[in-house]
Amino acid sequence: MKKWLKISLWSAFTIAVFVLLSMAKTAQLESELKEPEIDIFINGENVFLTKADLLTRLKRAGFVYPGQKMENLKIAEIEKFIGQMTEVKEVKVYSNLGGTWNIKVNIRKPIARIFNMYGEDFYLDEEGNTMAPSYLYTARVVIITGFIKDRKNSESVQKIINNDTLISIRNLDDIYRISSYVCNDAFLSAQIGQINLEKNGDFVLVPQVGGQKIIFGSARTNEDVAEKFKKLTVFYKEGLPYEGWDKYEVINLKYDKQIVCKKKKIINQ
Repeated sequence: MKKWLKISLWSAFTIAVFVLLSMAKTAQLESELKEPEIDIFINGENVFLTKADLLTRLKRAGFVYPGQKMENLKIAEIEKFIGQMTEVKEVKVYSNLGGTWNIKVNIRKPIARIFNMYGEDFYLDEEGNTMAPSYLYTARVVIITGFIKDRKNSESVQKIINNDTLISIRNLDDIYRISSYVCNDAFLSAQIGQINLEKNGDFVLVPQVGGQKIIFGSARTNEDVAEKFKKLTVFYKEGLPYEGWDKYEVINLKYDKQIVCKKKKIINQ
């Protein structure tokens, strides 16, 4: 008899727990939803997306609105919506008890801003993906101009590198090699303000100081890019301080293990 009573009590307790949990879940789903707690993580100084901007985009898309209930929160759709933003690297959306929910976003780091031959401009990030320009912010990165066929919705650098057809007709992989090296070198990033791709396939560097035309040539391999920039860095640090920043008109890095320079013409008055 005691055994049956004990079983009955445990059964009643279990049922009560389930009922309370169900009531709590129903109450939570019917509770008014608060605005999300948003955390945006930025690698570097370039802020392409703010909390206010992200919340505005969610409201415009109808994912957040006054009087919204927890049961109307579309977590998977919101996560997909944010993940499709070109400036977003990773996103996680989740809800909590008490009608609260969170959005955590990692932002991509741009390394170059590209102006192609079709009048488009876009960014290239540190992983070789294209990013749309922000109407709020301009990243302080090297500018790439010239005869660039790649578009703002181009395949990533990794896809181009692994495709024999694309690698022969695209410039984005070469742009990535040269801009990535500049971005990750404090001295060069301070010296080089713009890189132009000539019609013949040569990259030409435009320095911040001196006004020289620096003919870089191709950027087909990481080794080639590293060797040329090392030559340039040595020349900048050990040659130009003694020769003078305005002495040379052209600095050519195309030749193996040497730098060919052309002096500026002296105009006699």
